[in-house]
Amino acid sequence: MRFRHALLWPAPPLRSQSGLFALFSLGGIVAIFAGIVYQMWWLLAAPAALGMIWLLLLDFRKIYFLMLACIPLSVEKELPGGFATDFPSEQFMWLLTVAGLLWFLKNWKTVDARFLKHPITLALLLHLAWMTVCVVTSQNTYISIKFLLAKGWYVVVFYFLTGHMLNRPSQYKTMVWWYYVPLQLAMLIVLIRHANIGFSFTEVEYVMGPFFRNHVTYACSLAVSMPLIWFTLPWYKRYSKQWYLLVFGIVSFIIGINFSYTRAAYVALLAAVGFYWVIRLRLLKLSLIFIGCLFALGLYIVASKDNWLLFAPEYEKTITHKRFENLLEATTKLEDISTMERVYRWVAASYMIREKPFTGFGPGTFYSYYKNYTVSSFKTYVSDNPERSGIHNYYLMMAVEEGLPGLFFFLLFSVVTMISGQKIYHNTSNPELRWCLMASILCFMLTDMLMLMNDLVETDKIGSLFFMSAALLVNFDLLNQNAQTNSE
Repeated sequence: MRFRHALLWPAPPLRSQSGLFALFSLGGIVAIFAGIVYQMWWLLAAPAALGMIWLLLLDFRKIYFLMLACIPLSVEKELPGGFATDFPSEQFMWLLTVAGLLWFLKNWKTVDARFLKHPITLALLLHLAWMTVCVVTSQNTYISIKFLLAKGWYVVVFYFLTGHMLNRPSQYKTMVWWYYVPLQLAMLIVLIRHANIGFSFTEVEYVMGPFFRNHVTYACSLAVSMPLIWFTLPWYKRYSKQWYLLVFGIVSFIIGINFSYTRAAYVALLAAVGFYWVIRLRLLKLSLIFIGCLFALGLYIVASKDNWLLFAPEYEKTITHKRFENLLEATTKLEDISTMERVYRWVAASYMIREKPFTGFGPGTFYSYYKNYTVSSFKTYVSDNPERSGIHNYYLMMAVEEGLPGLFFFLLFSVVTMISGQKIYHNTSNPELRWCLMASILCFMLTDMLMLMNDLVETDKIGSLFFMSAALLVNFDLLNQNAQTNSE
């Protein structure tokens, strides 16, 4: 499947386009005056809405890139009825989902079936299919349907539309710039605000607003984006304006991560170097087997003879620390409140998995039910969870909400994507494609690693890059196959 153009129907003649532009402009002006005269301030948004419709009709690829630029600057908003949205990035996702589905219905005969039959796509579809089954059996169908809908437009936009719109290295480079520049702006705003209060550890959450939910989302967004920027550098001549801007981004991102006081992001930066050499030396399969055995051994040791009870914290000592060095020390002693609150929820998750091992409690339902399964000896000062945060381990969340089959299908998608990525990389001789492939593989692997301690895939700032990276691997694989066929 390829977008030879991103039109919902053939473009009208230039003369007709001028007339339509004049009509849309007149409508916007009338809306502004009506909003001012009648004090209907919502009408002031009409010009922007009309502009989006105009672009949607002419070429919704422009809407796609505009959405990418909005992701780093998006703000979480609470809506009536228990809904929440990322404004305005999620509204662009809705538009693009509708446009993409309409385009597919109109042009399905031109679809390249190789994209849909690719192992990465099939693994993703299996993951989504099982999630749909778990929605039907959910303990709270309303919550699970909302979760499935949100997952649906994430996958349609960031996987399928990305895979079909960004089918050349030059388009990949365009994507990086549309995403990187707003992210750089958001990071600088946070860094300047933080510098004004002396890079205070206790105030780190305060300076994150309004663009980032917390310091973890902020730091992990920078860490996951780092490979995209690093492997865009070779595109440009050294000491050119673009080269300097990218180098500035790399340095400033490292500074931003340093002052985010986020342990997971520190590990991610070091892991990126290790992952790079794992891919280069073709050690991924061996590494995955080793990691799998290590986790299996750890689970056996913890689960046997009730050894997990040894990890119960001392309630009075498990506190919030006001100095970062104290936090690091407390982490090693299992006295850090954020780490031990995770353990509190993981223990509850283990009991939930035992009760519903096959289909789980339903997508998006962990918060609604986990408190009935908690163990009081693991309780901390923040266990009331007023912010309604999740389990802080995406793999456990899969097992709780979609059962052990759900965990298996998600792991299958992740493993197939990583192994396919390594294979595609080594089957590619084009240096430009190799840069794009390595950046995509590292971005995907870093997100997978960070999900051990956080629920990041469901956020627009991380989940977007996760699915985009997988789609780009498929697309560049097909591009490489075409190049090899043509050379023969």
